[in-house]
Amino acid sequence: MATFHVAAHPGASTPAVSRRMASVPRKDNPRERALRSALHARGLRFRVGHKVPGLPRRTMDVAFTRARVAVFLDGCFWHGCPDHGTQPQANGAWWSEKLATNMARDADTDAHLKDLGWEVVRIWEHVPLEEAVDVVANAVASRRIAQGRRDAERSDTPSPRSEPGSGG
Repeated sequence: MATFHVAAHPGASTPAVSRRMASVPRKDNPRERALRSALHARGLRFRVGHKVPGLPRRTMDVAFTRARVAVFLDGCFWHGCPDHGTQPQANGAWWSEKLATNMARDADTDAHLKDLGWEVVRIWEHVPLEEAVDVVANAVASRRIAQGRRDAERSDTPSPRSEPGSGG
């Protein structure tokens, strides 16, 4: 497991910046709540803040545990969106390292989950809500269909207990 560490923040460039950054919710922000509400309205049931197996302190924003679909709603600033990500000028070197570490941690989390058989869906915060819901719903439906095929393939092969003369 990789270790991701950034030196302590050197301090906000101004009190206004400090207040603004402190007011940003780490979880349950309006965008996350809207996505969860829309998924629920479509009849999808999921877990919120589900821990990433084997990686302490990492959680999925939305997890479909049976279908094994992990959903992350990534903020453009914090996760380095190629279209909308920005690099602060004040404390630039620290922010550059911090954002690069966030992106490396995201890639590590994705690889870890994929190795465990999960499908990872990452959605940028700027993606329209209905489009985001469609992407998640399609991923879950595809996984459920694929799992149904695997279950059907398993049931086509008789177990030793169900064969004639096996006493089962």
